[in-house]
Amino acid sequence: MRRSIDDLRTFYGEPTGALVRRMLARRLDDAWGEAAGCDVLGIGYATPWLGGFVGARRVIAAMPGGQGAEQWAAAGRNRTVLVDDKRLPFAAGTFDRILLVHALEEADDPLALLTEAVRALAPAGRIILATAARGGLWARAETTPFGHGRPFTRSQLERLVREVGLEPAAWSQALYVPPWRPMLPLADGLEQIGRWVFPGAAGLIMLEASRQSYARVRPQGLAQAVLAARPSLTPAPVSGGAGHAARAGHPPMGAARKRP
Repeated sequence: MRRSIDDLRTFYGEPTGALVRRMLARRLDDAWGEAAGCDVLGIGYATPWLGGFVGARRVIAAMPGGQGAEQWAAAGRNRTVLVDDKRLPFAAGTFDRILLVHALEEADDPLALLTEAVRALAPAGRIILATAARGGLWARAETTPFGHGRPFTRSQLERLVREVGLEPAAWSQALYVPPWRPMLPLADGLEQIGRWVFPGAAGLIMLEASRQSYARVRPQGLAQAVLAARPSLTPAPVSGGAGHAARAGHPPMGAARKRP
């Protein structure tokens, strides 16, 4: 059973939730901060981050029925829709960017949900899955939304996206600070050293993926330079042939922003 919209709203209004908002926003801003002319869909509880996609043409928040919905306005109009996450009410190929947050962990059928998300993804579109990390302390903290449902490992997310015809392009982790209020002031410092000192302690894992048919074009010019310049946020591993992030033609998560 999904966490209710009231629980999620309350959590993200507290100091611990504010920290999560900031840490994930930093990663998303690096990856997709400029989305000029793009149609963007958030699935699950993504509204705390949807306002950060600069220049997007249209932004919609799809909230699963088991969770409930809240009003979220963009450009003065409500942009929230209550959905059946196994049958999204969008035409095929509608969205250039799709973000899933608090979506997969408590889904009755994660594969069915992701299949629907991919159906709504444009041919050259990109998708980011943000989920609780199985090995992190946040997945064990029932006082946070990450302590409910099924957490994931990176390899599990990679298998999941491949099952629906996507190819992993890049990945990242966040929330190295334990989910205890006295530790929150240390969050920024722990984010800097966490991936080197205790990578398995991250509370949040993010995987970016795109369609396989678009995973064979090697990047030129700036895209290659970005991959070399920002090794701290890692392209996905190679399963054969050239590296996924290179073949996708997109910078890895956390690379310098560039217009799509």
